[in-house]
Amino acid sequence: MNLSRLIVLLCLVCVTLSSMAATTDDPDAIVGKWLSSKKRNQVLIYKQGTKYFGKLVWMLEPNDPATNKPKLDKENPDEKLRSRPLMYTVLVTNLTYKGNNTWGDGEIYNPEDGKTYNCEVSLRDANSIDLRGYVMGISFLGKSKIWTRVP
Repeated sequence: MNLSRLIVLLCLVCVTLSSMAATTDDPDAIVGKWLSSKKRNQVLIYKQGTKYFGKLVWMLEPNDPATNKPKLDKENPDEKLRSRPLMYTVLVTNLTYKGNNTWGDGEIYNPEDGKTYNCEVSLRDANSIDLRGYVMGISFLGKSKIWTRVP
């Protein structure tokens, strides 16, 4: 094998290994800030013990246009929580790492409708996740959204 072919082969191996490193099996790969699919909110996913949680840390429109005060959790089924601000509300709870860059057994709260859904997350690549919310413990009865990492 001549030198130029060896160099090309080594470059291909390096590119392959570096792309594999981005998707290495890592339980903490989802830790960080993520921009929602509608690009209107950012959620900080963090680890607490062996579980993962996500709280709302940025909103494109944090204030209610009618009152110019912080948006409240008005759709919450618990009347006592309807007066709490949405900012810093924990939306994702109890995700457990399942291996192979997937997390499950969690829940996600949607403040737009006041409902809590089962939740699972899979790492698409180093900078995007597929977050799936579903009902009745049946994943195909749900909706997936792609969130992107905030640098």
